[in-house]
Amino acid sequence: MSVNYQPATEPEEVEQQVFEQPPIPFPTYTVVLIGAIGCVFAAQLKAGLTESVELAGFVKPLFLDADQYWRILTGAALHAGPLHVAMNCYAFYSFGKVFEFLSARAHLPIVFLLAAVGGGLLSLVASPTGTSVGASGGILGVIGYLAVYAFRRRQFVSPQFRKDMLINIGFVLVFGLVLFGQIDNFAHIGGLLVGTAYAFLQIPTDEHTDPRISGAAGDIAGLAALGVYMATCVFAALVILRLV
Repeated sequence: MSVNYQPATEPEEVEQQVFEQPPIPFPTYTVVLIGAIGCVFAAQLKAGLTESVELAGFVKPLFLDADQYWRILTGAALHAGPLHVAMNCYAFYSFGKVFEFLSARAHLPIVFLLAAVGGGLLSLVASPTGTSVGASGGILGVIGYLAVYAFRRRQFVSPQFRKDMLINIGFVLVFGLVLFGQIDNFAHIGGLLVGTAYAFLQIPTDEHTDPRISGAAGDIAGLAALGVYMATCVFAALVILRLV
C-alpha cells in the first residue's frame, strides 16, 4: 500500500512525481507495551494466576465499594493464562506495527490506554459484579482506529486492507458471542468504540495531510500515556508480589 502524502497538484505534475515506499519503522511503542505486559504476566506466574487476579484484577465490587479505582488500569495489564496473554500479545503486535507504520506512533499508547479504560467502564456498567482481566479492550481500540483509517484514507490503502479490518472486527465480536461468559464482550465493544471515536477526531479530514505527523503536543501526550501504562504494570507487579 502507498502512504506517501503529497500536496494537491495538477495532473501533469503528478505524472512526474516519483513515489517511493517509506521504510517500515521498528514498532517501538508496540514492543515496549508488549514487554510491560509480559513482565506483569511473569509476576503472575510467580504468585499464581488465580491469586494475582484477586489481588490486582479488575474486580468490580472492589472498584465500586472499596474505592480501589486503580483496578480498572491494572486489570488491563493482567491475563487469565498463557493462551490469553499469547493471543493478546500476538494480536497487539500484528495491529500495533501496522498502526505505527500508517499513523503517528505517539498516538498508539494514547489509543490503547483510553480504549482499555473505556472498555473497562462499559464492562463495569454491563456487569458490575464480575471480574475482568486482559489488554483486549485496548487492542480493540487499536483495531477500531485502523478501521477508520482504512476508510478515511481509502486512496492510500488497498480494498483488501479495508476488508480485512472489517473481517477482524466481525471475528472478534462473533468469537465473543460464541464464548459468552468467558470473554468480556463489553470490554471489547467499549474499547472498539473509543478507538473509533479517537480516529475520527485525530485523523485529518484533508486527504493530503499526513496523519503520521503528530507534533510536539502529540509526542508528549504519547509518552505520557506510555508512562502511565508502564507505571500501571510496575504497580500491578508489585501488588501481585505483595511488595506494596
